[in-house]
Amino acid sequence: MEKKNLDWANLGFGYIQTEKRYVSNYKNGAWDDGAITEDANIVLNECAGVFQYAQTVFEGLKAYTTEDGHIVCFRPDLNASRLADSARRLEMPVFPEDRFIDAIQQVVEANAAYVPPYGSGATLYLRPYMMGTNPVIGVKPADEYQFRVFATPVGPYFKGGAKPITICVSDFDRAAPHGTGHIKAGLNYAMSLHAIMTAHRNGFDENMYLDPATRTKIEETGGANFIFITKDNKLVTPKSDSILPSITRRSIMYVAEHYLGMTVEHREVEFSELKDFAEAGLCGTAAVISPVGKIVNHGEEILIPSGMEEMGPTTKKLYDTLTGIQMGRIEAPEGWIKKIL
Repeated sequence: MEKKNLDWANLGFGYIQTEKRYVSNYKNGAWDDGAITEDANIVLNECAGVFQYAQTVFEGLKAYTTEDGHIVCFRPDLNASRLADSARRLEMPVFPEDRFIDAIQQVVEANAAYVPPYGSGATLYLRPYMMGTNPVIGVKPADEYQFRVFATPVGPYFKGGAKPITICVSDFDRAAPHGTGHIKAGLNYAMSLHAIMTAHRNGFDENMYLDPATRTKIEETGGANFIFITKDNKLVTPKSDSILPSITRRSIMYVAEHYLGMTVEHREVEFSELKDFAEAGLCGTAAVISPVGKIVNHGEEILIPSGMEEMGPTTKKLYDTLTGIQMGRIEAPEGWIKKIL
């Protein structure tokens, strides 16, 4: 199979339209058979539920070319399960999890020429999403829905290596107690836009959100979970009912314990503990791990001992091990890798 003539090594993390995508529609209480289409445009009524009441959920995952030349996806079953949880919370019909994985398979196969070659630093990013499509003027769930998956080749999130970032403690709350912070709903990300732009205008790379009830515990950023390394080399990850259950974070926890022999603690993390950690990072699909070098809390600077020059040594081991599993250089736990081609 001949690859597209793209400058793979210099791709940014942005949208490049590919040729095929998957579409399935829900009507009269059932999903249709779904199909691959070449049409990248969506035509909806002006009163569609997605426009009026933000009834939309989404996922994000990647397809990789492994060292031995196969095209694979990383743990798509967890994306399928999380989308189902998101749909239930917004009173949307669940797209069957086996069909989700089949849709991913179809989209990657149909766009195989866009999967970047091994060693390029690029991947094929996949965006499954679902939305209410019929007219809804009263506040209620839609009756009809559309599930879609598109693909776009993307470069590494960081050009020139993952340099530690500076984040600030946000004055805004990302989610309400008992709200929708634990699902991947578009409305959560819309609510974070003003906060992230405010952070950028003030010279910071990202926000640290604290728990909305007491503002004493660390939660997450607008689009990633936190990880911390203690001075005695334990991995600590914040636990909360109002943060997204990151697939990358869960995978890192497993890698830390079973590949690196580390003690792992998934628990509530007090903001006051920050000064005691040796390393810090953000984790998610896009960058895998983004190291954090400094946190600023209204003028008070908390410097992470690993510094502002490079990833901390333990964080680097976690990053190298997880990306090694994704790229086929390290044997994966059973069920983690879905072979496409």
